[in-house]
Amino acid sequence: MGNKTLVIVESPSKAKTIGKFLGTKYKVMASVGHIRDLPKSKLGIDVDNNFEPQYIPIRGKGDIIKALKKEAKTADKILLATDPDREGEAISWHIAYLLGIDKDAACRVEFNEITKNTVQGAVKHPRVIDNKLVDAQQARRILDRLVGYKISPLLWRKIRRGLSAGRVQSAALKIICDREKAIREFVPKEYWNITALLEKTNRSAGKEAKKRQFTAKLSEYKGKKLSVETKVAADKILAALDASAYIVKSVEEKERVKKPFPPFTTSSLQQEASNKLGFFTKKTMLIAQQLYEGIEIKGHGTVGLVSYIRTDSVRVSEEAKAAAIQYITDNYSKTYLGNHEYANKKKDVQDAHEAIRPSDVNLHPDLIKESLSKDQYNLYKLIWSRFLASRMAPAVFDVVAADIGNGDYTFRASGSRLKFDGYLKIYNNTAEEDEEKMLPQLSEGEDLKLIDLTGEQNFTQPPSRFSEASLVKDLEEKNIGRPSTYAPIIATLIERKYITREKKVLLPTDLGFVVTELMETYFKEIVDAGFTAEMEDKLDSVEVDDVNWKDIVSGFYATLKEELEIADSKIEKMKVEDELTDEICELCGKQMAVKHGRFGEFLACSGYPDCKNTKPRLRKIDIACPKCGRDIVARKSKSGKLFFGCSGYPDCNQLYWNKPVETKCPECGSLLTEKKTKTTNLVCSNPECGYKE
Repeated sequence: MGNKTLVIVESPSKAKTIGKFLGTKYKVMASVGHIRDLPKSKLGIDVDNNFEPQYIPIRGKGDIIKALKKEAKTADKILLATDPDREGEAISWHIAYLLGIDKDAACRVEFNEITKNTVQGAVKHPRVIDNKLVDAQQARRILDRLVGYKISPLLWRKIRRGLSAGRVQSAALKIICDREKAIREFVPKEYWNITALLEKTNRSAGKEAKKRQFTAKLSEYKGKKLSVETKVAADKILAALDASAYIVKSVEEKERVKKPFPPFTTSSLQQEASNKLGFFTKKTMLIAQQLYEGIEIKGHGTVGLVSYIRTDSVRVSEEAKAAAIQYITDNYSKTYLGNHEYANKKKDVQDAHEAIRPSDVNLHPDLIKESLSKDQYNLYKLIWSRFLASRMAPAVFDVVAADIGNGDYTFRASGSRLKFDGYLKIYNNTAEEDEEKMLPQLSEGEDLKLIDLTGEQNFTQPPSRFSEASLVKDLEEKNIGRPSTYAPIIATLIERKYITREKKVLLPTDLGFVVTELMETYFKEIVDAGFTAEMEDKLDSVEVDDVNWKDIVSGFYATLKEELEIADSKIEKMKVEDELTDEICELCGKQMAVKHGRFGEFLACSGYPDCKNTKPRLRKIDIACPKCGRDIVARKSKSGKLFFGCSGYPDCNQLYWNKPVETKCPECGSLLTEKKTKTTNLVCSNPECGYKE
């Protein structure tokens, strides 16, 4: 079997795609992520020996390591083709250590997209492992471990078991808590809008008459911006306005050019997928990873549909630009071609990677729709459209603004009309251009007729709560964390009960406030957005400027150690009030409270220790059991799988593996259940029926 090259990647699906491209002389295997890491059972960092990490093989990866070592012994050559970023470089470094690969060996290959030509070209040009990239990852990993393993036990002792602190997680939590405080402290202020419905005097009948009417908003008094704050002031102005003296003071006509957006970065993809598709960040990254690693496309074989999905850059290759130009010319016309250059928000180390784009722009989403799931299709279409639009001409609007005078008061009216759609032909980021609003032809000095004059009371609104999209945007703007970490940060905050997600907005819990308050008092730097951003830049300098990562860790730890000692001695054990429920203890009559245990939430009597009654927390779904009329509740099996059963169990054993809905099956009368696939939304709960819709 000699003369064989072993190629190691992270994921089995990536291995499958690459294996098809490389042929029989290559054996492609997956490490299934990291295979060596810091131990879970202890800190694993020798703080007295220059922060030397104590890496060990990850528990459960023994068989994979054994299989890799076995193949490596007989391989003529070993290539490490993990993802093209810091994390991927570190995984390759750990694999090289376990397989005994020489540190100066040219064993590392990387590609920005998983297509046949790219992969076949990359394996011919291996390089040595980049230690600067590895050190940048190690510095982050070790800083995160120091914060997590040093502060979390303190939270366990002082507040509640199972809590955690994190270098980026804690800063993100403070941002959410600060927003909630601002909302709670917000005092609304009254203001009034005064609007005139006006009409050209030489109006004609029918539809044309409607077009001659338009609204204008009061904006100035004696040439100065006017704000109306009370009803008294509004009434005074309404009385002062002369119903017959609306005269056009000036008309300004100009073109407004709206440029296309740059192609996606990880962050902008997460935001847009949330806003347009309703995806949570975790789901966006999961589906994007599938598109990157490769999907079986009818007529094309297995192909990676998009370029690498973890990037902070808006740069695209010259080849990709050329392909887009060709596609636009062939499918639209040369007038739709744009010539935009996009700049990154910061000169980031990850600029080695292109923006997220389709691997082959000729694979139109609709051509491959039948090979994709609904979510894959929607996300691919978003990426494909955004990239193509970024190479197209701007949209052009005719814009008209008119000032209308009435004594000392000035009203403002404006309208716009799409003149050339440009990139909007395939990608519209907002609904603002959906409805054209054009003013009638107006000329200076023209008299207008007042149809209606209104004063409307309004109140200033508090800042809005964060959605996942707006939090991601805020974290990116504040330079906190990296886009690849946003999804796990949000997931951890929800899992730890520091925040909840309600109707797509993120709300801090009482526990989240308590933890943030403690962190603000005793670990100011960790929750400070400015400090966290500064630390990101320092960590980037390991990669860019060859700064020693141990110096950064050492400086950080000196402060942390001092703060830990002060916090441990000063923090009194806190009591976080339990969340009381409407459920009454059947033994003593007191309210049951939500408790948190090793296996999640449960209910316990608030009369503890006098009453020690406990029971599972059942979540009602507002559906009555068809057998006995009691509530159907969500439960979890021993393996953790969610199912739905009667709250009267064991007396009633009614059970559903999919969530039931109130609608009954038109064929057999059983409840329908939610089972979303490409073609189905609801299926009958009766296995013998088979009805679906």
